[in-house]
Amino acid sequence: MSATVLDRGTPRRPLPTAPGWWADLAGSAAVLSLLVVVALWTADRGVQELLSGVATGLTSAGRLTGLLSADLMLVQVVLMARVPLVERRFGQDRIARWHRLAGFTSFHLLLAHVLLTTLGYAGTARENPVTQLWLLVTGYPGMLLATAALALLVLVVVTSVRAARRRLRYESWHLLHLYAYLGTGLALPHQLWTGADFVSSAAARAYWWTAYLGALGSVLVFRLGLPAYRSLRHRVEVAAVVPEAPGVTSVWLRGRDLDRLPVRAGQFFGWRFLTGPGWSRAHPYSLSAPPTGDLMRITVKDLGDDSSRVATLRPGTRVLLEGPYGRLTEEHWRGGGITLLACGIGVTPLLALLRELPYAPGQAVLLYRVRTPQELVFRAELERLAVERGVSVHYLVGPRGRQPAWLPGYAAGLPDAEALRRLSPDIADHDVYLCGPDGWVDAVQAATRAAGVPERHVHHERFAW
Repeated sequence: MSATVLDRGTPRRPLPTAPGWWADLAGSAAVLSLLVVVALWTADRGVQELLSGVATGLTSAGRLTGLLSADLMLVQVVLMARVPLVERRFGQDRIARWHRLAGFTSFHLLLAHVLLTTLGYAGTARENPVTQLWLLVTGYPGMLLATAALALLVLVVVTSVRAARRRLRYESWHLLHLYAYLGTGLALPHQLWTGADFVSSAAARAYWWTAYLGALGSVLVFRLGLPAYRSLRHRVEVAAVVPEAPGVTSVWLRGRDLDRLPVRAGQFFGWRFLTGPGWSRAHPYSLSAPPTGDLMRITVKDLGDDSSRVATLRPGTRVLLEGPYGRLTEEHWRGGGITLLACGIGVTPLLALLRELPYAPGQAVLLYRVRTPQELVFRAELERLAVERGVSVHYLVGPRGRQPAWLPGYAAGLPDAEALRRLSPDIADHDVYLCGPDGWVDAVQAATRAAGVPERHVHHERFAW
């Protein structure tokens, strides 16, 4: 397929902008849920019991840590549900950081709950703590399921530690991470049957049922229902597979009414190609060309996992999609000059942005970093944009330097900020979009700060899992 196919189709209808107050509302709801939990514990004599004696105090503290752990667990589930307005407002990387923070905090509170409750019950019964733990697990309703939930959550947490993630393939990590849903579900009967703060208060029951059903509903609607609806609605299939560079492949996708997909340039979908084994795992690939008529395009680099199968896809292969996701979009562009910095395959969402943003000739600058000339992709399209829309394109080709930097090694003697100002003289007044590996993005962010770009005008999204 030639680049001219990008011009097909009718103009896309404008998409609504996520309201700014969503940021405050979403954050406030999470904090409010924790305050409600503490208030319900207090109303159920939590403070009085905390101060009434060692054993009773340990049990009361164990109740509180368990309740907070459960609440944060549900916050995690909602974060994983990818509610569209929340996803668009915050972006995947920020949500992922909050998800990790909530997850590790919830896990530590859960361990504290087990320890404090066991010690409290052992003190009240004048029993050995190990024996008491066994009695709790085997003698209380729902505790065997809760123990299984704890084991699953331990597995999820251990594989979420950065050192462990580096040793796992994405497919293995993704499968193990889904056990968090099962762990959350297995913990519920314990709270229903034996949780003092659940069974003794109508207000507590109302809150917890609302929280659990809200979390379940968000998963059913946004992780399952909406992707299923869009996959059936648009009937996406592979139209063509085009090699772009060594190890880099573009996939043209055909579907019904793709111009009505609520997607912006710079966003990505989770893609499932129905080719046999591995179809159940969604892989996040950005659009390198937004929908025009009945076609859109993704471009994938072979990183050794399921991405290697993309080059072998056949026309007609059915595709399931989740999304769109991401905030690397025009919503954050103020309407003036724009500088885009890409490293490697990170050029794909920025190319889509260059095609869709209504900037004036001479307002856009692209800095494209690769190690070898063979890694440059879409060079013909970029040069066409330079001619037709006045984009200033700079190819930064060369091996890495000895020190971490965003420039090639041959330019290491030039300060990063000075290099930015030379390549994009008005960068301090521009909106800046970044896409590339984490270390490279960190180096570019440091250079933009030194070049005088306000942090709020620098837009990026991290895709590392």
